[in-house]
Amino acid sequence: MSDVESEVAVLIVGGGPVGLMARALLARWGVRAMLVEKYPELSPFPRSRLVNVRSMEIFRQLGLDTTIAARALAPRFGRIRFRDTLQDRDFATAAMVGVDAPIAESPVLGVVTSQDRLEPTLLGAAETPARYGIELVDLIEEADSVVAVLADHDRAAEIRVRARYVLATDGANSTVRQRLGIGTTGPGAMAGFTTVVFDADLAPWCADRPAGVYFTPNGSFAPLYPEGGWAWFALSPEDAEHADWPALVSRAIGTRTEVKPDVLRVQHWVMTAFLAERFRHGRILLAGDAAHTVPIIGGLGMNVGIADVHNLCWKLAGVLHGWAAPALLETYEPERQPVAERTLRQTVENAQLMLQVLTKRRDQRRDGEEAEIELPWSEQYFAQLGLVLGVAYHSGAIVADDSTPPEEGTDYLPTGKPGHRMPHRWLTETRSTLDTLGEWFTLLTPDPARWAPQTSAPWPLHIEPLPHDHNAIFDIGSHGALLVRPDGHIAARWRDYPPSDTTLAETLATVTGTAFH
Repeated sequence: MSDVESEVAVLIVGGGPVGLMARALLARWGVRAMLVEKYPELSPFPRSRLVNVRSMEIFRQLGLDTTIAARALAPRFGRIRFRDTLQDRDFATAAMVGVDAPIAESPVLGVVTSQDRLEPTLLGAAETPARYGIELVDLIEEADSVVAVLADHDRAAEIRVRARYVLATDGANSTVRQRLGIGTTGPGAMAGFTTVVFDADLAPWCADRPAGVYFTPNGSFAPLYPEGGWAWFALSPEDAEHADWPALVSRAIGTRTEVKPDVLRVQHWVMTAFLAERFRHGRILLAGDAAHTVPIIGGLGMNVGIADVHNLCWKLAGVLHGWAAPALLETYEPERQPVAERTLRQTVENAQLMLQVLTKRRDQRRDGEEAEIELPWSEQYFAQLGLVLGVAYHSGAIVADDSTPPEEGTDYLPTGKPGHRMPHRWLTETRSTLDTLGEWFTLLTPDPARWAPQTSAPWPLHIEPLPHDHNAIFDIGSHGALLVRPDGHIAARWRDYPPSDTTLAETLATVTGTAFH
């Protein structure tokens, strides 16, 4: 048996976008972390395609949004198109809201990109160790830590790492979740799919009608990079091992003009949909696909995982740095599990909407009709903006007030109610209310002088002036204030003067689960 080789504050198991994001966030907080990934390198497959506006807001907070956008497809690709084959005309189309054009609700634009372009940017966002070819074998729980038993495939050796906390971001087939015996609910494995990465000149049918995804009855096409490259994904054929992939892709492209695709890579995968019964087991926490998976329709899966670790990492930092109690971590599951459950419902509905379109087109062609199809949703890609920006938390880390909560539907309604994401408003031509956030709590108020004497030690706090013309949207008076958590969600709201000189400290103690003295 090997001895413990190293000790870290947080061990991240899994090196996909969610794990890499957690590593970057913890580094910003000064938390000593290590990431391990069983595969020897970053994935060469495109996988996740959509970075929505909320994820781009989080990337903006880390200063990564400009780089990610520069490596992504242009905004004109923020659209979906439906065709009988890729060479046919559109019979339906819709914009991806917040991707194809700016929206008033956010300072950023979402992007269509490929996971293999996103991951290197996230990897470069921190200098803390990221070790590839290292696989988790076992977890040994101790009173104040967890010892991870790891297999180093390069050295054919066993390593032991002791961590104060373990964060499992190791995907749908999570070894950590399985070792802990945490069950799942939901449909589970839904269907087997194959992704074929290929090169071909498809400009005659796509250059003047760009899209992030082209849906056809014989599979879907996605442009990969600004300089070129394509992916085709479809249900796996029965004899996938002996499939003629160039022929299958060519048939889906169309027969009007023969196109011979140059197949580069083929990947088989299973689309799953489930929710872990628990997101936490003692000092071990699940995030991303380890905690929940959803159907790919709508591009929500990776984005929900990024929001998971944005919610969790400031809490881990607070506990490890001593200004939050371990009880703060108990708010992670009640805040994020309902979001995952709601997202799962929405993506199932997305799949049903997609089926409606394809079924209606099949009936149309059977009856000899060629009219365009009116999509069964609005010009907001599956009407999901309320789900992306309208998430509201209810937990001990939120101090609720007596206001009536807005309904959590598919439409987004900006609000200053505690629990909700801080609404975007421009403070200057280039600085948003969201740009005031960081590795600290933010107090936004029209009257900074009145709130400045309030003590906030030991909690990190910045006080930011809020122009009076924004008071109405936040429902505060000229001496009121909003306390915003590091993850951008409103922790508390005061409509007028602070009730006492200790109001702020008492509230911070409540939010972080600590005792006020």
